[in-house]
Amino acid sequence: MISTPNTPLDASVLVLNKLFIAVHIISVRRAFCLLCKELAEVVALEEGQFATYDFRSWREVSEFRAKYFREQDDDWVRTVNSEIQVPRVIRLLGYDRLPKQTVKFNRRNIFARDHNQCQYCGKKFPTTELSLDHINPRSQGGKSTWENVVCACVRCNVRKGGRTPKEAHMTLIRKPEKPKRSPMLNLKLTHSKYQSWKTFLDNAYWSVELR
Repeated sequence: MISTPNTPLDASVLVLNKLFIAVHIISVRRAFCLLCKELAEVVALEEGQFATYDFRSWREVSEFRAKYFREQDDDWVRTVNSEIQVPRVIRLLGYDRLPKQTVKFNRRNIFARDHNQCQYCGKKFPTTELSLDHINPRSQGGKSTWENVVCACVRCNVRKGGRTPKEAHMTLIRKPEKPKRSPMLNLKLTHSKYQSWKTFLDNAYWSVELR
């Protein structure tokens, strides 16, 4: 398969376990490897119902869709002789473990939870122009937790310094909370190409860890 950076091969695929429970999110590259090794099958939404395909069948379906049913949000990977549609969901054939129950507390997830928005001035910034602020400063016993760390622009962080928002006469635009599922996953669900994921996630109380 031929690819360049930021091609469909670098998109995301939702992974289900043998019981059709979502357990992970991987790249298209990894998904195709699992399909080629016959360790997984494609799960596709067709006329309101889900159908499953092994890799050989999915290639045949892709050839037909390439001619007659291309849609705007579809992604395609070109091979030497044909094109293969990028699957949105795959199912592992020999894996029945349940997903992890926690969301990693890290910089990426905090920025995603707060939508790259400074929680003091309300403006959005590139990740490189943001910092993390302890609402209750560590110098005053504040801990590094979901409820005490927020995204802040450099200007607001410097203005607040080692004080609490009240001491600095600043107000948070929203109360920080621990997310019930991965903030990065929630961002992906806003994209129309990943709408088929919702069937496997809407009633879930667990979190999918992104890597």
